Amino acid sequence: MRALFIGGTGTISTAVSHLLVEQGWDLTLLNRGTHAERLPAGVSLLTGDIGNEEKIQQLLAGQWFDVIVDFIAFVPDQVRRDIRLFQGRCSQYIFISSASAYQKPPTSYLITESTPLTNPYWQYSQDKIACEDILMSAYRESGFPVTIVRPSHTYGDWSIPLSIHGKQGPWQTILRMQQGKPVIVVGDGTSLWTVTHSRDFATGFVGLMGNIHAIGEAIHITSDEAMPWNQIYQCIANALDVEANLFHVTADALAARDPALLGPLAGDKSNSVIFDNGKLKRLVPTYAAKIRFDQGIRSTLKYMAGHPELQRPDPDWDAFTERVIREESTFRRPFALD
Repeated sequence: MRALFIGGTGTISTAVSHLLVEQGWDLTLLNRGTHAERLPAGVSLLTGDIGNEEKIQQLLAGQWFDVIVDFIAFVPDQVRRDIRLFQGRCSQYIFISSASAYQKPPTSYLITESTPLTNPYWQYSQDKIACEDILMSAYRESGFPVTIVRPSHTYGDWSIPLSIHGKQGPWQTILRMQQGKPVIVVGDGTSLWTVTHSRDFATGFVGLMGNIHAIGEAIHITSDEAMPWNQIYQCIANALDVEANLFHVTADALAARDPALLGPLAGDKSNSVIFDNGKLKRLVPTYAAKIRFDQGIRSTLKYMAGHPELQRPDPDWDAFTERVIREESTFRRPFALD
């Protein structure tokens, strides 16, 4: 079986690439040549910009793939391009959407694939919904063999699931925890959140590749383990062997200070999300998420500790955290009574 990945060196795609090669697939990656060190031996590499359609047509001339996966399509024009490029060139095209596309705020505690797709808070999610609509229309109208996969919060060797962090990633929050400083948790920390290890995600994803029953379908891939945010942070603190010093701030208060946080918080992480993985398990009967978070996060932190290039300080985020804590603490100080 032959597969072509567009991208392929991110948190989920790297894990999928490794499992796919282990299972004997012939895998080709098309990207700009970044992070090739993450890839398993035996992967074929094509260096190119997927946005250059003429060049990509030349690179792929005469080639056929059982499965093509675009890990880096985010907006409608990109999936329209993919339809032009890959129609008649594969048996299955997989689009990576997002579980953040599901209705926010949710009207039911349990999310299934039939949960409405609507997210008024986050442009990222709205764009993913629009991409899904275009691809499903192409499936209905011309038989374009699409499968839509909706990951939720997936972590791995260089990704730590937090309710909020700065532009440089999670390391500054880890530093604060190690230094005994308070870290921000959105809301009161009791909303339920689902995190999935990338290796577990990969088992479900590979099970959908080349699966004739997945054509024309949308499927989310998540763990069955849902935890309050407080517990997620406590697991991280336990893995670091430090005390969890959590400072709770509402999503509204954070978004008022930085409007860019509105989408990721109100449109995603401040809501409780519990997923029904029944559809995935019907399509991939062997699927099971086996890596418990308190175990998986220890592996992640160990990996990051051994890779200094992943330890990116973020002084801007540190300053923002200090300002929020200072201002919120002042606001919460009880008024003195005469």
